[in-house]
Order: sequence, then C-alpha cells, then structure tokens
Amino acid sequence: MQRVMTPKIVTTLQDYSLRQWAADALAGLTVALVALPLSIAIAIASGAPPATGLVTAVVAGFLISALGGSRVQIGGPTGAFIVVVYGVIQHHGYDGLLLATLMAGVMLIIGGFLGAGRLIHKVPEPVIEGFTIGIAVVIAVSQIKDLAGLNGPALPADFLPKIHGLWAMRATIHPQSLALGGGTILVILTLRRLAPKIPWIVIVVMLASAIAAVYFPSVESVQGRYGALPNHLPWPQFPSISMSRMAELLPSACTIAFLAGIESLLSAIVADRMIGGAHRSNAELLAQGAANIASPLFGGLPATGAIARTATNVNAGGRTPVAGMVHALVILAAMLVAAPLAGALALPALAGLLIVTAWTMSEPHRWKQRLSMPRIDLAVLLLTALLTIVADLTIAIAVGTIAGLVVRYIRGDKDQPLWHTPFRWGGDKRDE
Repeated sequence: MQRVMTPKIVTTLQDYSLRQWAADALAGLTVALVALPLSIAIAIASGAPPATGLVTAVVAGFLISALGGSRVQIGGPTGAFIVVVYGVIQHHGYDGLLLATLMAGVMLIIGGFLGAGRLIHKVPEPVIEGFTIGIAVVIAVSQIKDLAGLNGPALPADFLPKIHGLWAMRATIHPQSLALGGGTILVILTLRRLAPKIPWIVIVVMLASAIAAVYFPSVESVQGRYGALPNHLPWPQFPSISMSRMAELLPSACTIAFLAGIESLLSAIVADRMIGGAHRSNAELLAQGAANIASPLFGGLPATGAIARTATNVNAGGRTPVAGMVHALVILAAMLVAAPLAGALALPALAGLLIVTAWTMSEPHRWKQRLSMPRIDLAVLLLTALLTIVADLTIAIAVGTIAGLVVRYIRGDKDQPLWHTPFRWGGDKRDE
C-alpha cells in the first residue's frame, strides 16, 4: 500500500545521472515553450484573467510532477476544463471557482487514500471519447469571437445561446484578425505534420503576434485587452468559505474532481504506453488533489495531467518527474523576466491555437473506426457528445457512464477497456 502511494520522484531519483538531468532539463524547456501560450489561451477561453493560466502551470504543474505517480506526467490547465470553468465563473464568479477547485482538490485526496484510482477502468471508452469530442466542439465555437475579432458582449456559457450571440455579431468581423487567426491554424497544422517533434505552437503564435504588432496594430493583444501581465506569483490566500456556499458549489466541485481524475489517469495511461512504464494511480490522485488545493490559493485554475504536453515531454526526452518540475520553473522564470512579451501575444493567434487543440482532441482521423463500432457503443458516444455540447457536462458524464455500464453488463463484458492513444510510443521499458 505504501509503495502505490509513493511519488515516482522518490524512486526515479535513486539512480539519477547528470545525463538524465540534461535530457529532463531540455524536455522541460521544450514543454514550457508549448505550455506558456497555451496556458494563457486556456485562461482567456475560460473567462479568467490570462495570468491565472500561468499561475496554474507554475504551481499545479510543479506539484503534479513532484508528488505524482507518473514518471513523465505534465500538469497544468487543460482544454477539458474550459467548459466547466467558464460556466462556474458565469454563475458563481471567480471566487466561486476558487472555492469549487479547492473542494475538488480535497475530494481527489480522499479518493487517492480510498484507492479510487482503479475505478478509472470502469468508465466505458465511448463515454470518454464522447465527452472529449463534445468539449472539443464547444472549445472551437467559443474561440470564433476572438479568431474573427468580433465586437459585442461576453458570450453566454450555454452552447445554443452562444451560437445566437455569435450570429448577432457577424457584421463586426475584423478581416485582419480573421486572416491572422486562420493563418495560425493553417500554418501550425501544416508544420506539425511535416516535423511533429518541433514545438511549432510557440514559434507560430509568436511570429503571428509579431506580424500583428508591425502590420496590423488594430488586432487586439493580451495586454491590449487585459492589461499588463504580472511579473510575480501572487501571495496565497483562501477564498471566502461558508457552508451555504460550499453546498451551492458542490456539483461544480464534483465535476472538476471527476474531470481532473479522469484526464490525469488517462494521460498517465498514455504515458505508460509511450515509455513502457506503469504509473501509480492513487499517488497520481493525491498529487492532483494537492495541486487543485494549491492552485486556487494562488488564484489559479483547476489543473490536471495534460495528454498532449505529456507526449511532448516524452518525445523531447523527459523520463523522470524532474522534467515537469523544470517546465514549471521555466514558466515562472518567463513570468519574472518576459511578462511584456507574453502580453504582446495576439488574441486571434491564441484563438487559432485553441482551435488546433480542439481539433487534436477530437481525433478526426478516428471517425472511420468509430463508425465501425457496435451501434450501441456509437450511440453512447454520440449521446455523451451531444449532451456535453447542448446540455451540461455533469449530466453528459453521468448519463453516458450509466448507459455505457448498462451496455457492458448486458453484453457480459469482463475485460477492462483498452483505451487507444493517438501517439506513438517506443522502447523505453524502465519503471521503478
């Protein structure tokens, strides 16, 4: 029991070498270059100040690596939370989000001590794919306003009213913003296909932002809309806490805890396949709990393991939690010395980046395989995706999971689901 709760860093450092440090440091730097603009973009899409994304990447990212049960997991703000966070802020304010995240962190720690990590295998894969596809659609639609430079009031959290709001703003399209955002999407997708191991995200977004600053000064930047980014971490403080407030936020906290647990453990499973390892699921839940307690104390967002950033870490040579800790420290250093450069990022370019992220999340290349699934599994997938888009993520996960478990029971499935991964993995078989 003690071993399954032990952070991976304790065992991986026993035979640590200077050569591995060099590989981890390079991987951490590479991931930080990807995570920095992405963290800002996720915060903006969530309806939060852009600096909160960086704070989350620093505080939660460091703790998830330092305390987690995976060798190579990279933690921070992720696209899966955008839908939930936006809704919580709309209905309960940012202080409500901080309290809900804090509550979710406590739930995750309790889950880790109770051994809930093994329950991940009970969630049917069509449910996982369905809400991932649904979230991807919502993220992409939510970025149309900034991508096209539309002017108008803040968009509502619900999907159909959001579509109506975007349609009402159609006459305010800003051609330069649309060209810049569309170009960002096209260039990232093209270059990533040609040379997938190069962190094109940061290169393309910075280049697009430089073009906007020189040739299209009317295109909005992060600093132009939100003001200068801070060059330090805020002092920690507790959000306002009361029993009535906690009861009001309990459903949101449960959703955040479920998403954090699901995404982090799925990411750890993907990482295991890439390096031939075996993560410690309960230690991972404890780390996610600690991260989601610490992040809101510093004003940050909910956090979890990020599959794409974890894969970037592995492909760049990271093999121990040190790489994830370096990634967090590099982002902190960027906050301290390069906040004005981050503030100069163009909003249409960041919107394009998130649309690429949504496209990747949806895994469009898998539709042929999905359509060949048993019809009942495909129905569960589509139902979960539809409910995620037009209803509520909590309802989508609950209904989808119940439907999926009923299907498995009727069929008599005894084997645990073997989740696929879009990434290739190779021959590193080490695991301590």
